[in-house]
Amino acid sequence: MNPARPSELPGWSIGHLLTHLARNADSVTRRLEAAGLGEHAHQYEGGLDGRLAEIDEGARRSWSELRDDVQRSSALLEATAAGLSPQAWAVESTTVTGLVQPAATVLERRIREVVIHHTDLGLSFTPAAWPDDLVSELNEELLATLTVRVGANALAGWLTGRSPAPLLAPWS
Repeated sequence: MNPARPSELPGWSIGHLLTHLARNADSVTRRLEAAGLGEHAHQYEGGLDGRLAEIDEGARRSWSELRDDVQRSSALLEATAAGLSPQAWAVESTTVTGLVQPAATVLERRIREVVIHHTDLGLSFTPAAWPDDLVSELNEELLATLTVRVGANALAGWLTGRSPAPLLAPWS
């Protein structure tokens, strides 16, 4: 696979996508390590700008460097999660968007991230293969914000068959 090939995620190559998955694993590991110490952590060092800079910088690496980075960061995350005490799973941290979550939710969000971005690799893994519980959670969350992303009138017009499907603003 050519890491410079465009992914299904607009504006990102396969290299961007794999770097994002590796840095996301690092961010979850950082949050879980802090939870193990009973401390609050923020998802990305440098916030959203730091996240984007790391992704852009890492996207141009070779296939083997990208693969090794994803494997290393995922293994470290798995080992960190396995070592957490039951109490640590309740310790909260903050996402890059400002959402405060307990460690248990952080791990659930990581799984969501991996499943969704698996689809973005363009390898014939589609939403039809997503786990039912993930689909239910996503639908509940996304439907609650749909009018914000498309506008209430545009959505109502489409749902009543009176206008074309509205363009969706990016989900975050």
